[in-house]
Amino acid sequence: QVQLVESGGGLVQAGGSLRLSCAASGRTFGNYGMGWFRQAPGKEREFVAAIGWSSGNTDYSNSVKGRFTISRDNAKNTAYLQINWLSPEDTAVYYCAAKVTVTGAVISRASDYSHWGQGTQVTVSS
Repeated sequence: QVQLVESGGGLVQAGGSLRLSCAASGRTFGNYGMGWFRQAPGKEREFVAAIGWSSGNTDYSNSVKGRFTISRDNAKNTAYLQINWLSPEDTAVYYCAAKVTVTGAVISRASDYSHWGQGTQVTVSS
């Protein structure tokens, strides 16, 4: 029912910023919980951030709190991840995920998501 396409990744110097976008196709975007995950080479996919129905309902991993901001624009069917103060440890493929919710709660477990994008590469040089 929904397709997700990430964009905005690239090569950036340490200390720089990026804004990732997740464009979704589907008529029920406003009812989807959205999340961002990342996977570095040789590492397990890890949770980064999630957002419920409203911008005030969010969750972040401890490693990105204060640096990353998740948001959404339902009129554009798009979710965003603003990444600030990048370090080489942030290098990974970043994935967008979506799941219909009936409560508007955030979803932080990868296994709870039903739709995934193809990912966008973020590379941070020192």
